Order: sequence, then structure tokens, then C-alpha cells
Amino acid sequence: MAICNALNAGISKSCDNNAGGITHFYIADHASVSAYTETSSNITAITMSGSAKFYSFEFNRGTSNYSETVNIDLANGTTFFTQSAVLVLSRREKTKAEAIKKLTDGQKELFIILKDSNGLYWAFGKDDGMVVTAIEGGSGTAKADANMYSITFTGEEADNSPEVASGIIAALLA
Repeated sequence: MAICNALNAGISKSCDNNAGGITHFYIADHASVSAYTETSSNITAITMSGSAKFYSFEFNRGTSNYSETVNIDLANGTTFFTQSAVLVLSRREKTKAEAIKKLTDGQKELFIILKDSNGLYWAFGKDDGMVVTAIEGGSGTAKADANMYSITFTGEEADNSPEVASGIIAALLA
């Protein structure tokens, strides 16, 4: 049996604090990302077409998240990662409804960068794009209930999401 990418190192236990959740959600049209440079699961440069930018979608703390699931079919010899990101926008209103329409028009493919609570940035949908696969929400029943949109983005990629160098983020934003 062939050995692909031979195991040549282990992983030491980290002594760093570890926090869940995300703090920033940036979205661009996938077609607007003309190139990126990735080495060892780290994106160090992203080139945008023309004046295209990533746009920040702000949300309340403790509401939005991401996950990745590896899908392995031994019989077919296939392996890929299902990426999912959930963006919760508080308060249903016209401006947010119009932004959601732009995200879903034509089942648009998107490139998403998320910043986690550990201060690390992650690229989702870098090769095949993320698409909106669900939108839920409403008014709730009681005054304390959430009045919101919950938007689920899903993608399938050959590899898990790479880290994005923090030094390139500011130049990518609108």
C-alpha cells in the first residue's frame, strides 16, 4: 500500500488558552478572489479582482459559529471536508433582508474568512466556494426572544480550512 504524506511528526499539547466561538465574519464573491498563495495550510496572500473587497458582517457575541466535518468513503476512496458557517444577524429589518438577497442570488458562491476567539483567521470555500443553504429566524414569542436571521453557509473542499495570515486582512476589507 502506498503511503501518502508519510507521518513524520506528532503534536505537542498547547499551553495557550483556547476559546470557542468567532468574532468576525468577512464575505466576498468567490469569483472576486483571483488568486491566493497557500503554503503548509497557511494563506499568506489573497489577490482580489479589480476593486473587489471582503465585506464585514457584524453579529452579537456568542451567536455565530463554524464547523468542519471530514467525509471519508473507504469503498469509493473519496475524502473531502464539509464546511459550515452560521451567521446570526439580530433584528430583522429591510437592510439585512436586502443583504441576504445579494448573498443568495443565483445560489452565489462565496469566499468566507472567519476570525475565531483565539485571534486566528480561517478561509472557508477557498476552492469551490460556500453557498447559503438555509435561512431561519423570526420574531420569537416573548420580548426576550431573539428577533433574527440565522444564515447557514455550506461548502465542500478537498482539504480542511487553512489559516489566513492576520497581516493581510486589513487590505482585503471594504
